[in-house]
Amino acid sequence: MNMKKYLLPVTAALGLLAACSTNDIMYRPAEQKMPQHIKRISVRPFTNKTQQFGLEEKLTLKTIDEFLKNGEYTLSPESSAQGIIVGEINHYILTPIQYDVNLVPTVYKLNVLVSVRFLDRTTNRYLWEEPALQAVKMYSASTLPGGMTEEAAREALWEILAKNIVKRTVEGFGSTTSASQKKIPQNIPPATEVPIP
Repeated sequence: MNMKKYLLPVTAALGLLAACSTNDIMYRPAEQKMPQHIKRISVRPFTNKTQQFGLEEKLTLKTIDEFLKNGEYTLSPESSAQGIIVGEINHYILTPIQYDVNLVPTVYKLNVLVSVRFLDRTTNRYLWEEPALQAVKMYSASTLPGGMTEEAAREALWEILAKNIVKRTVEGFGSTTSASQKKIPQNIPPATEVPIP
């Protein structure tokens, strides 16, 4: 039996497999940066749809701070900005998730959902929307060692949300994701059956 006859195809196949390793094949979507005409942006004060008072001001200020730290775009008043961040706080849910022997809460979960859009003032249309940016913080009660107050937990969430808003604006689609349900649009026509010959 001639081994050379089989060795060449096996060697070629191994070389091909090495060249096509899974490390080299990755999906990389094209960057979706802002249009060139957008140089100055503004952060419109967030609206608050929750029962908690004063949340919108804290998130607005934290988002402005994050844009200033990033420096990619110039912040300006809304009247001279080409793009505007528009957002609202939709849900603020504080849930005790752990109790001590006296049924006093010892661990809490704070969950905040925010809807954010980016308005292009030149074309008067929204360029992107994240309908349910979510931030979650689990923390121990302030009476325990290493615990924190609800206000401190909120501050941590504002930082997470503000960074996500800036990241979504600067880095484009896919850099952050909403927690909203993905649904199939209802207006898709039904598929037609094709007979198999």
